Amino acid sequence: MVKIFKNMIPYWRTMIIILLLLMVQAFCDLSLPQYTSDIIDVGIINGGISHVLPEKITKEEFENAKGFMSEEEAALWEDSYEPETDAVYARIVQEEEKLEQLDDELLRPLLMRYYVSGGQNMEDGGFDISKENMEKITDSIGDQMLMSMGIAYAKSCDKAAGMDLDEVQTRYLWKSGGKMFLMALLMLAASVGVGFLASRVGAGIGKNLRGAVFQRVVQFSNSEMDRFSTASLITRSTNDIQQIQMVSVIMLRMLLYAPIIGIGGIYKVMKTGANMSWIIALAVIAIMGFVSLLMSVAMPKFKSMQKLVDALNLVSREILTGLSVIRAFRREDKEEERFDAANRNLMKTQLFTNRVMTFMSPGMMLVMYGTTLLIVWVSAHRIDAGTLQVGAMTAFITYAMQIVMSFLMLTMMSIMLPRAGVAAERIDEVLNTESSILEPEHPRKLNAHKGVVSFSHVSFRYPNAKENALEDIDFIAEPGKVTAVIGSTGCGKSTMVNLIPRFYDVTEGCISIDGEDIRNLSFKELRDEIGFVPQKGVLFSGTIASNLRFGNSSASDALIQEAAEIAQAADFIQEKKEGYESAIAQGGSNVSGGQKQRLAIARAIAKQPGIYIFDDSFSALDMKTDAKLRKALEQKVKNSTVIIVAQRISTILHADQILVLDEGRIVGKGTHENLLKECDVYLQIAKSQLSAKELGLEEGEV
Repeated sequence: MVKIFKNMIPYWRTMIIILLLLMVQAFCDLSLPQYTSDIIDVGIINGGISHVLPEKITKEEFENAKGFMSEEEAALWEDSYEPETDAVYARIVQEEEKLEQLDDELLRPLLMRYYVSGGQNMEDGGFDISKENMEKITDSIGDQMLMSMGIAYAKSCDKAAGMDLDEVQTRYLWKSGGKMFLMALLMLAASVGVGFLASRVGAGIGKNLRGAVFQRVVQFSNSEMDRFSTASLITRSTNDIQQIQMVSVIMLRMLLYAPIIGIGGIYKVMKTGANMSWIIALAVIAIMGFVSLLMSVAMPKFKSMQKLVDALNLVSREILTGLSVIRAFRREDKEEERFDAANRNLMKTQLFTNRVMTFMSPGMMLVMYGTTLLIVWVSAHRIDAGTLQVGAMTAFITYAMQIVMSFLMLTMMSIMLPRAGVAAERIDEVLNTESSILEPEHPRKLNAHKGVVSFSHVSFRYPNAKENALEDIDFIAEPGKVTAVIGSTGCGKSTMVNLIPRFYDVTEGCISIDGEDIRNLSFKELRDEIGFVPQKGVLFSGTIASNLRFGNSSASDALIQEAAEIAQAADFIQEKKEGYESAIAQGGSNVSGGQKQRLAIARAIAKQPGIYIFDDSFSALDMKTDAKLRKALEQKVKNSTVIIVAQRISTILHADQILVLDEGRIVGKGTHENLLKECDVYLQIAKSQLSAKELGLEEGEV
C-alpha cells in the first residue's frame, strides 16, 4: 500500500480537496436516515409536532397545567408563552436546544395534566392521580412512549387553540422533504466532484508511471534489456500500471470514504439510543471472518496471476514476431498448443479466483440481510415495550448498513490492494534498476574530432557468464581507412562493435576515441561521433524522410537524397508515388529486407559522423548492389573512420585493415593479401567463398 500511496504524493493538494468533499458527502449520507426517522416518527405518527410544549394553548388550559407544576416548573412554563389573544397563548421559545430542555423538564407535569383532563380515559374507577403514583407509572413506561404521550397532549392543546393540524403536518413533511432533497443534491455534487478529481489523480499517476518506466528503460544498457524481457516490460508498462491507476481511483473514492462513513455511522448509532451496537459488532466480525477465509484461499493465485500474464505475452510476442518462420516450418499446430498451454494456465488461475470471489457477494448479502432481520426482531420487542420508535428503528437499520458497507469496502480494497501491490513491486523493480552503464559525473570533452578508435587489450564478459566473450582485443582504427572484422558465426564480431557506443562496458582494458576513454565521455558526446548501422535494420513508423533524418533532424533534402543515392536506395524511393514522403509502417514491415538495410545505411550517412560502424549491414544486398554501395561510400567517408563487420570476403577485400576473430580473440590482423599468407583461419574463410582464381592462388595452394 505504501508503494501505491507514494505515487499520490505529487497530488496531495487534490487529495485534500477530495477528503473535504468526502466529508461533505458523508455528512449528507449520514443525515438522510435521521430525516427519514423524523418524517416517520414526527411527520407521520406525531402529525408534524416534535415537542411536548404546545405551539398554541388556550388561556384556561395554560392555567390548569400550572396546577400540576412546581414553582420552578411553573416559572419555566410562564416564560415560554405570551398572550396572542385574550383566550390563546403562543409559544415564544423557538430554539431547538431550549425546546428539548423544556421537554425534559415539563414532560411529567404535562402528562399528569393530560391524564386528569381525560386524554387517556383514566378518570373513571377512582384512578389515583397523585404525583407519586404518576411518577411510578411514567417510570414503568419507556422514554419514547412518554414522548409520544406528551406530544399527544400538545396536539390536543394545539387543536383546542384553533390550529389546523393537517396544515401543520403537511408543512412539516414538505420542510423535511425539502431538506432531504437538498442534502441529496449536495451529496450528489460532492460524489461527482470526488469521482472527477479521483479520476484525474489516477490518470496522472498512470501518465507519470508510464513516463518514468519508459525513461528508465530507454536508459537501460543491453545487460538490463537482457534481464527484463521485452514482453515483461510491455506488461509492466501497460497492465501493471493500469492496475495501479484503477486501484488509486478506487482508493480515493472508497478507502478514504469507508472510515469516515464508518466512524460517523457509529456516532449516529450511539445517538439513536437503540442500544443494539452488539448487532453491528457481530455483523462486522462475520464479514471480516468470511473475507479472511476467502482471501486465504485466493491470495496465492492473485500473486501468481501477473507472472502468468507475462508468460502469455511472451508466447504471443514470439509467435507473432516469428509468424513467417512458423508457417515455413509448418509449426502452426505446435505453436497453437504452446499458446493454448499459456492461455489455459492463466484461464485456470482466473477461473479459480473468480469462482472463489463469487462467494463474496452472496455471503455479504447474507450477512447484511441477516443483520437487518436481527435488528427488526430486537426492535419489535422494544417498540412493543415503548422504548423505541419505528423511525428510530429505520434509522438504526440504515446506519447499521452504512457501517457494514464501510467495512465491506475496506475488505474489498484488501482484495484489490495485494494484486496492485504486486504490480507496484514489478514497476518499482524497473524504476529501481540502475543501468550498469552510467554517464560519468564529470564528463570530458573531445579536444579533437578525428575519429581515431583504439582498443587497448580489451576483454569482455556477459553478465553471469563464466567465460569472456572477447579476450585481449588490441587494435587502432584510423580516419580515412577501413577496418574490417571477419570471423565465424558467434566469434564475437557484433559484441566487439557494440562496445564502441557503450551498449556494453568492457570488463578489462579500455576503448578510446581520439585518445579519450569512452567511459569519460557523456553519451551524447560519444554517440554523436558514431553512425551505427545494426545487424538487423530497424525503421520507425513515419516517412522515409523522417527515418533518414533520425540521426540528424536538421538534414536538408539534398543531404538525405545524397545519402539515399550512396546507399543505393534512391531508385526504389523514386519509384514510390510519394517519394521521400512515402509512409513507413511500424518496424519497416512495408519494405523488403534489402530496402530496409539500405535505408538504415542511408540514415547513418545522413548523420555525417566521424566514425561509421557497419555491423554486417550488407548481408541482405546482392553482390552488384554491395559493390556499387561500397564504391559510392568510399568517396563519401574518405575522411572518416569506417569499421565494417562482414561475413563475405568480397565486402572487405580492399579494407586497409582486416581483423580476424576466432573464439573471441584476434588471430589475424592485416590486409587481404597478407592474411591469405599468414592467417590460416582467414584462408579457410576465403577459400569457402571465393575460387582460387579470385583469390589469386595457385591450384596447388588451394
